[in-house]
Amino acid sequence: MNSLHVATSVADAIAALADRGDGGAPLAGATWIMRAPIRKEQHPRSYVALAKIDELQRVELLHDYLSIGACVTHARLAAALAPLPEFRALAVAAGSSANPAIRQMATIGGNLCAAGFAAADLVPALICLDAQIELAMPGESTRVSVEAFLTMRTDLPHGCLVRRVMVPRTTYRSDHVRLTLRKGGDYPVVIVSLAAELGSTGVVKSARVAIGSVETTARRWEKFERLLIGHPLDPADVTEKATLCADELHGREGVEAPGWYRIKVLPSLVGRAVRNIRGQC
Repeated sequence: MNSLHVATSVADAIAALADRGDGGAPLAGATWIMRAPIRKEQHPRSYVALAKIDELQRVELLHDYLSIGACVTHARLAAALAPLPEFRALAVAAGSSANPAIRQMATIGGNLCAAGFAAADLVPALICLDAQIELAMPGESTRVSVEAFLTMRTDLPHGCLVRRVMVPRTTYRSDHVRLTLRKGGDYPVVIVSLAAELGSTGVVKSARVAIGSVETTARRWEKFERLLIGHPLDPADVTEKATLCADELHGREGVEAPGWYRIKVLPSLVGRAVRNIRGQC
């Protein structure tokens, strides 16, 4: 039988997780955990519930960055970011993922920690906005990039907890687009998050592009980013450049779409993101 410990603070949660070792796991929105039997995964012997920890529920706009507690839901994040255009890609990702019922429950920390879930919307949005993750451990805390966290999330030490996500404040314009094959609540087969800093003439000074659901893990598309620098954001030109760069990608096979299809439609989604960004100018 599974046991449940309701943590009252981050320190309490860390201690409880450390004490339980391999047999324990944090519990927040549970939208990924509840589907474990479908994935033929065993539930841990014990869960440490995080919902009562106030600091994990906060969204705070600070001087240099936006701080998002690990237990902030997609719906709450989308509402908090609605008046903040500097975080548009993340706002769109939070407000369009899954369906309204899931958005009310799913948390940003859970989205990041769901190893094996290639179609998580928040992950590429956070990558393109250069976010960092604060990990809390017994007696210390550390910050890592989202990309680094994705490589280590299945091997975190006992008592390690995602505490918050920090998104820097910049002058970048950004957008997030996704493609589903049938209806809005389906998992996306392709996700593109794009952020660009534009000069006074509209030329791209720097750019960050992240793709999700295309491969098994979301990542930056750095080869494509380099081709954007020094040129205006023209949808047709950008789509052509994305097509030229697509040969380096390895589309994942899935029941909802084959790998070749993900690669084929990716450039058109990049073009759509660019058109949306141009509309913000």
